[in-house]
Amino acid sequence: MTTSGITIELTRAQIDQVVRTSADGNSVASALHGLADKDLASNYEALAASPRLSRSLLLGLLVLACFPTDGGGLAVTDVAVRLGLSPSTTHRYMTTLLAAGLLEQDPRSRRYRVPLPA
Repeated sequence: MTTSGITIELTRAQIDQVVRTSADGNSVASALHGLADKDLASNYEALAASPRLSRSLLLGLLVLACFPTDGGGLAVTDVAVRLGLSPSTTHRYMTTLLAAGLLEQDPRSRRYRVPLPA
């Protein structure tokens, strides 16, 4: 991996603005949704090579990006297969996202989904 030597630093307010604009005001999941259309495994591998980035945070974001923004649900195994992770690791990430309020779980089907905006 080669780097151009260019670094762009944003203030917290600028980052918040980028996220809000990317999400069209809906949610952070909407901002991440574009990642789902790319080859997630290679994105992770390229980003995870940097010692400055958190591999676990990247995986958590990729898990979140797997979910459709229309409220459609996915099972743990759906996400695990898509990302090439073990079901137990995927379940830990999804349980954490559930506890943080970034995912919700249907009590009947046990499938997870991104909460729709109120």
